[in-house]
Amino acid sequence: MKAAPGTDWRPVPAPAIVRRHDPVRDADLLILPERVVVLTGRAETVLALCDGTRSVRGIVDELAERFPGAPVATDVPPFLERLRTEGWLR
Repeated sequence: MKAAPGTDWRPVPAPAIVRRHDPVRDADLLILPERVVVLTGRAETVLALCDGTRSVRGIVDELAERFPGAPVATDVPPFLERLRTEGWLR
């Protein structure tokens, strides 16, 4: 059974996912089998914290400290859950 975001789930990229920076486009990318996703905003910053050691709450706390006043508590858990639904995080 999977833990709900905000509890003890410790997101980590799925094995087939590769994060890369494209210097030509100056864009952060997720390289997936047969697909490339361009990350916008602070998505790469969030994904960089998904290393399997931090819980969703830990990721939110870290981002709240880095970006005071940003709505990370309301925006980050649904973002991570969406990536899990897509199969990009486990």
